[in-house]
Amino acid sequence: MNRIELYKLLRRNMKLSEKRNPMFEQNKFGKLFAYLGLAFMSIYFIALGTFLGWSARGGEEGAIFIMMSFLMILDFFMRFGGQQTPSLLIKPYLLMPIKKSHIVDCFIVMAMINSFNVIWLTVILPYAFIVWCGGLGGWETIGLILLCEAIVILNALWYMLVRTLVNQKIWWWVLPIAVYGSAVGIPLLVFGVEKGFYKIFDFVFDYGFSWTCAAVVLVLIAVLFVVNSWLSRRLADSEVAAEEEKTFSPTTRFSFLERFGMIGEYLSLEVKSAMRNKAIRQRYIQGLVVITMLSLLLAFTDTYTGAFAVNIWCLYCFVFFGAVNLVKIMAPEGNYIDFLFTRRESILDLLRAKYYFFCIVLVLPLLLLIPPIVSGRFSILMILAYLFITTGVAYGLLFQLAVYNKQSLPLNEKITSKGNFENSLQLIIELVVFFVPVFIALILTAVFGDTLGYTIMIVLGAAATIAHPYWLRNIYTRMMRRRYENIEGFHATR
Repeated sequence: MNRIELYKLLRRNMKLSEKRNPMFEQNKFGKLFAYLGLAFMSIYFIALGTFLGWSARGGEEGAIFIMMSFLMILDFFMRFGGQQTPSLLIKPYLLMPIKKSHIVDCFIVMAMINSFNVIWLTVILPYAFIVWCGGLGGWETIGLILLCEAIVILNALWYMLVRTLVNQKIWWWVLPIAVYGSAVGIPLLVFGVEKGFYKIFDFVFDYGFSWTCAAVVLVLIAVLFVVNSWLSRRLADSEVAAEEEKTFSPTTRFSFLERFGMIGEYLSLEVKSAMRNKAIRQRYIQGLVVITMLSLLLAFTDTYTGAFAVNIWCLYCFVFFGAVNLVKIMAPEGNYIDFLFTRRESILDLLRAKYYFFCIVLVLPLLLLIPPIVSGRFSILMILAYLFITTGVAYGLLFQLAVYNKQSLPLNEKITSKGNFENSLQLIIELVVFFVPVFIALILTAVFGDTLGYTIMIVLGAAATIAHPYWLRNIYTRMMRRRYENIEGFHATR
């Protein structure tokens, strides 16, 4: 079997795997929203490329590469939502009579020619067409398009390397921070802030559209291809061989929680899961980093001065931890859901413990948002409004997913674990949780003023929070009605 045939086989297997996934039907609804969002984003990018092309006509064609510098940072973070690394996909093929290097290389090539890389042509093609109409030669225009697309492919390989390393150790985030920071920080330190930015822009403008840039990009693509191939093979081999550090530590006991009975036991389980589960721990660390950056950005800069931006970022900081974890509520427990159903109301105690745990977690964003409060960007009433909206309304909606989620999630996700899942109800609740409270806040504050508007939200959120025993009991009752259907789904996806 040559590499072209192997590539076709792996690509067909990936498509069949997606179709055979138990959540395929639900994913169709999510894909519809994704396509709509992609359509709106494409319209925005076409307008951006057109505007930039009109400003770059007449010998200033290199301006696109200044914009590409910012777009590639956006592209880097967007890929975390969907692009998988080769080491995630290789495991089923390791025992087949095919060279691992060939399999890994095929998956890397798939990432390089993935349809996601075509998105940025919505910016590049309008720009190239306008500068071509403005006098740029035909071959130069084709070269411009190919060079920009090569930069996108280079960014895909760069993301692949960083994502593979971050999956191993969260501290590998230092690598992209160091690369991006040095690219901007060194000129600023050498030439000063204002002159440093001019030096950066002049350098990109002068050398972006050149044979030198093309050669550097091609060399970096080759280097990253080789590094990703070697790293993916090494990590996949070590995981399949069950190679792991033999470090033993005493089991942590939270004796002060024992006084709360079964709820205390489940609270202890939630804390230990956050500490030991690799995937969950990374989400908490990433949340702390994101909220800290937003807090400092809002406190010490004039960014996001509009009412909508201020409100949505305030809500985001409070909702983040619950949204990224509770959207898959009961998925980790799906691995041992049979044992939970053996005791009367054990599930209800688990739901109560989860609710109390995520309410306690809100202390973290509350402390991290002190700088914007001190600087006057966030008012005390706004903070309290979104705090109670989160504990009452947002958590109330997210906990409803406990009734319908029936796909188990690995207790400790590694590089070869199953992918994430999404269904239509999860997507709808996520959108409601992240946006509806902001629109309600804007309407109430516009009609009644900030003080009364946020006070109304505090009352509504506090009422829903106080009523949590009743809606948790309702969720538990509905779960018990669907328990056999859910158990069957958890068993099928383990």
